[in-house]
Amino acid sequence: MAKINVLRKVNVFIQRVKSGSFKRMFRNVELVHQESGKSSLRIFIDMVYSMFRYGTGYLDYMTFGFVYIKGKQRRTFMTMNDNLALDKHLNDPEYKKYVHDKLVFNEMFTDFLKREYLNLKKADFESFCAFCSGKESFFAKQTETFGGLGVRKIHLDANTDLKELYESLIRDGFFLVEETIRQHEEMNRICARSINTLRITTLTGPDGKPQCAYVLMRIGNGKTDVDNVTSGGMYTWVSEDGVLHFPAFCDKQAAYFDRHPASGTAFEGFKVPYYHEAVALCLQAAAKLPQIRYVGWDVAITPDGPCLVEGNDLPGYDMPQNRRFHPDGCGLRPHFSKILQETI
Repeated sequence: MAKINVLRKVNVFIQRVKSGSFKRMFRNVELVHQESGKSSLRIFIDMVYSMFRYGTGYLDYMTFGFVYIKGKQRRTFMTMNDNLALDKHLNDPEYKKYVHDKLVFNEMFTDFLKREYLNLKKADFESFCAFCSGKESFFAKQTETFGGLGVRKIHLDANTDLKELYESLIRDGFFLVEETIRQHEEMNRICARSINTLRITTLTGPDGKPQCAYVLMRIGNGKTDVDNVTSGGMYTWVSEDGVLHFPAFCDKQAAYFDRHPASGTAFEGFKVPYYHEAVALCLQAAAKLPQIRYVGWDVAITPDGPCLVEGNDLPGYDMPQNRRFHPDGCGLRPHFSKILQETI
């Protein structure tokens, strides 16, 4: 058994290296060295050791702040493998279509969307024209993508050829079209170019009652129409009072920002409007789909309150464990175990 376990860890290590790059790995070593002042060689050795011992990747090592913590404290951090195991344990695969497929999701949670949408797999051209009427823009989405991929913002004017647009969207697989969300002016103050969503993750314990596990705010960089980290966006922790107390982190730049680089708005002290209502909305949504017990809900804040954007059955494990958000150096494993009333 021990031999099998070692081989599995070696395989995980090899796959991580293949999926990443040595260039990025050594870049991270240098960044950790510059911040901590510790030897680059020692950091590299410890980074590789952590991959074998704890199942962390080189990005995790930097994000979690492993250079500052040792031993049992490192065990409090959830890894990619833990996240996958939790998804398998808590989420019924027969019901994953309700969060994987954006069209199925919208049909399931229509009352939570608070915006007009159209399914181009069913809608004819006349229905599409009616949807476009009076709109300056809308979003078109491919139905099973994530990370901001497969999303287009379509601008309409008097010269738009609706027939050509309708046919091109169907041809390219953009079967979901949605009314552009009108964002709350306070959320616009941070970044008006994108809809800056809350990632509200819920866990449903053995009593069948969903609980809020954590909340992050995702913010666009001011250059794109989406707020996803993979598209250059950033994120920060939202405290239980709905206020931001930490800087935002951008994966692409491996940098923290006290203020938004485009708008100049300070993150610390910013209060998210309708925060408690947003959490309540997600708890209601989670109760509507009890077969999926681990969900990351993306929520937009409009002038009239929160609305669901989409759901994710495999929320990111790394962002909520960013070391800047946890000065005590503790990961989310104990918190998740408490909610689920079992050791994870």
